[in-house]
Amino acid sequence: MEKTKSPEESRKLLDKITFDLTRSIVKRDELTHFWYFLLIMFAVVGLWGWFIQIRDGLGVTGMRDYVSWGMYIGNFVFFVAVSLIGFLISSALHLLKIHWAKPISRVAEQVAIAAVALAGIIIVMDMGRPDRFLNVFLHGRFASPIIWDVTVVTTYLTISVLLFYIPLIPDLALLRDRGGSDIPTWKMNIYKILALGWKGNDEQYRLVSHAMRILMILIIPVGLSIHTVTSWLFAATLRSGWDTTIFGPYFVAGAFVAGSAAVVILMYAYRKRYGLSEYFAEKQFDYMGKLLVFVCLVYLYFNVNEFLVPAYKMKTAEAIHLRNLFTGSYSTMFWLTQIFGLILPIILMVCRFFRKPLPLTIISVFVLVASWFKRYVIVVPTLEHPFLPVQNVPEHFKHYQPTSIEIMITVFSFMAALLIITVLAKMFPVITIWEYAEEKGIEKEILAEPKN
Repeated sequence: MEKTKSPEESRKLLDKITFDLTRSIVKRDELTHFWYFLLIMFAVVGLWGWFIQIRDGLGVTGMRDYVSWGMYIGNFVFFVAVSLIGFLISSALHLLKIHWAKPISRVAEQVAIAAVALAGIIIVMDMGRPDRFLNVFLHGRFASPIIWDVTVVTTYLTISVLLFYIPLIPDLALLRDRGGSDIPTWKMNIYKILALGWKGNDEQYRLVSHAMRILMILIIPVGLSIHTVTSWLFAATLRSGWDTTIFGPYFVAGAFVAGSAAVVILMYAYRKRYGLSEYFAEKQFDYMGKLLVFVCLVYLYFNVNEFLVPAYKMKTAEAIHLRNLFTGSYSTMFWLTQIFGLILPIILMVCRFFRKPLPLTIISVFVLVASWFKRYVIVVPTLEHPFLPVQNVPEHFKHYQPTSIEIMITVFSFMAALLIITVLAKMFPVITIWEYAEEKGIEKEILAEPKN
């Protein structure tokens, strides 16, 4: 924390910080309107595709008896992976008192909330009869990993929302008391309600700190469980490619990679769009680059384990699966994801130049795209090679090709996630104002003062 300033200096600095960090809320231009139009248009097209799927059944997709999980489940695993970044940055790094991560924590929670919400929606969209989803709660059996997955996803979403909202309360009160005329009246009314009568006294700050610490500790086992349980849905089977004991940590390591890349991209977007280069500084990008290198190395280690052991033994079913990945029909996708999504980014990010904002963001885009295709490679090739021989079925049953309906619904999921993030950014500051102000030496009494 910087040295305490005089009251007058503190007020001027607080005005500047508030002005800068509310720019995302007050900025309204043609680009904003076009962005909303783009997201909503694609989301509506995706919902129309879902309506067709409900009306005509899952036969409109490329999924059949053998490949019963396709692009949807790959997309589900991807969103679950991205959501785990909220646990890593908002909880683990905060508990370790790593101060450079504080400005990033709200961005991480935005990503976590959007991703885990869409993970749940994608599961419903994968169902041929979504009206039967309620049966999971009414007639579900504890022995089923599906019940575990629904439970941890719901719990993780709840804790993520609380981790986003509780440290937001002092900011809402600050906006309520110091918000300018640029903020619409309806937003000010929402801030007044959500501020819960915040006065900014020591007891309230103590309660916020205590609640945050409890949630940060709670989210650790829940965050690890959400991806571990997802991996168990695969590993509990006897299928080649999934029948492995390391799928839990393998999925968790891959989740940190995808989530870190998503946060870097969003940081850069906010930095450029809202002029926050002073807050999302090069230091934050440098440390995020180092963090990304570390989690990529861990993920690379699990990738080597994942393929080296079955490749050494080359059992019949495993050999068919591995040949299909290494030299067969999925080899191009497999090697591109490994090289451009893992190996090459590690080599580049070791150099300081590639940890600067723009180069790191470009690398993160490749990492994030490769992370999605990696999930596709995990799901589909294994299902195309069951132990039982595939015979006496149409030729198109033997292979999986996503249809336009699946692509439309998948595009909807990305647009809906971006829409959630955009709404959160337009409603609330993308960086915690009161925490940043305290770091700059502004007393809590100054934060609680109404603006003259």
